[in-house]
Amino acid sequence: MTQSENKTALVVIDVQQGLDNPHFGRRNNPHAEKNIALLLSRWRSAEWPVVHVHHHSSSVASPLHPTHAGVAVKPEAQPLPTEPCFIKSVNSAFIGTGLEAWLTERSMNNLVVVGLTAEHCVSTSVRMAANLGFQVTLVADATASHDKQDINGESISAEAVFRVNVASLADEFCTVCVTQDLLD
Repeated sequence: MTQSENKTALVVIDVQQGLDNPHFGRRNNPHAEKNIALLLSRWRSAEWPVVHVHHHSSSVASPLHPTHAGVAVKPEAQPLPTEPCFIKSVNSAFIGTGLEAWLTERSMNNLVVVGLTAEHCVSTSVRMAANLGFQVTLVADATASHDKQDINGESISAEAVFRVNVASLADEFCTVCVTQDLLD
């Protein structure tokens, strides 16, 4: 990947233990965290900017409520002390956080987005980033989705949810790639 290295931030969204809770259903792409770890390693070794965003739900019933163990970050995505971490309580990484200001102050126009889940906070954050004028790359194999039910109560597989969400983002809101594209 050719880039203005210090102007492209890796944005790691909601890689938290609570998203493994059975409450969310079956998940696709069990290798997402491994790919996130590979990208983190690449960004860190090149000393490129890494930003973390964590979800702290306002609902006490959520596995991601700050009083629950599920709010903890997974080992593969632990922030380093030098990496900023923004806390959000809604789906967008830009609402109620200082993320946009932090990026703008550093003239970072390019974002590489990874994290969980494609149908929630990743999608919302990618859409909003694009609408704010950022150039966004979504690393498809460094995100994942969960099974869902449609309005008729019929099951939609995690893979179908994932494919539709990534397809909905591609070209209009972001460029989509896979981990190996960036590592090469």
